[in-house]
Amino acid sequence: MSKNKNCHRKSAEKEQEKQNNKNKEEKREQESHQDERIEKTGQATLGNIHLITIIGEVEGHDNLGNNAKTTKYEHILPQLAAIEDSREIEGLLVLLNTMGGDVEAGLAIAEMIASLSKPTVSLVLGGSHSIGVPIAVSTDYSYIVPSGTMVIHPVRMNGMVIGAPQTFDYFKQMQDRITGFVCRHCRVSRSRMEEMMMTTGILTKDMGTILVGEDAVREGIINEVGGIKEAMHKLYELISSSYNNAPHIE
Repeated sequence: MSKNKNCHRKSAEKEQEKQNNKNKEEKREQESHQDERIEKTGQATLGNIHLITIIGEVEGHDNLGNNAKTTKYEHILPQLAAIEDSREIEGLLVLLNTMGGDVEAGLAIAEMIASLSKPTVSLVLGGSHSIGVPIAVSTDYSYIVPSGTMVIHPVRMNGMVIGAPQTFDYFKQMQDRITGFVCRHCRVSRSRMEEMMMTTGILTKDMGTILVGEDAVREGIINEVGGIKEAMHKLYELISSSYNNAPHIE
């Protein structure tokens, strides 16, 4: 009888060891897949939170050089749709360190983030310049690190420009789209936003304003100065609040 018990115990131990090894292998595969995903797309899923990074230049319809760090909107937009549809993901954290880029692509990303039903928080790290400003303010709550910067300037265009009144009208329309979006999603007034865009004497080869850390908060563009700790805490707070306010079926 004792011999049978020992056999059963050893068999159970072997099964448990086999299961443990299988679990470890699955965990290694998941971590490897996560690392590969971060390297390729700058995205990661942290439990019930999805992380998206907006880095380098926001790429538009034309591919930039292989040596340029870019954010590709064709990667970001489908992922945002997947986040909205997912039952597992409850919040989105957006990390920004971008020089700006394509206006259409940047506004598309900003509009999509703003339209998510799930809580969203952004954190400006090195900088969020130009079209990075609308993306930074598109979330429910925004942070900037003390040394982070934001450059606000008028629309610029590369390539051939036709010197005609219609070109000026098109520029103004594009500028109004950007200004309107920013003013709808933060506390800065339209007149103040336009004043900062047209400031001279700050940028050597351009018009505009540089805001550093607390300056962006004081101007009403960013909600608060903080880092990753504050951003994560705020996102969990918003998730908890949205869950408590959601209708429950009993």
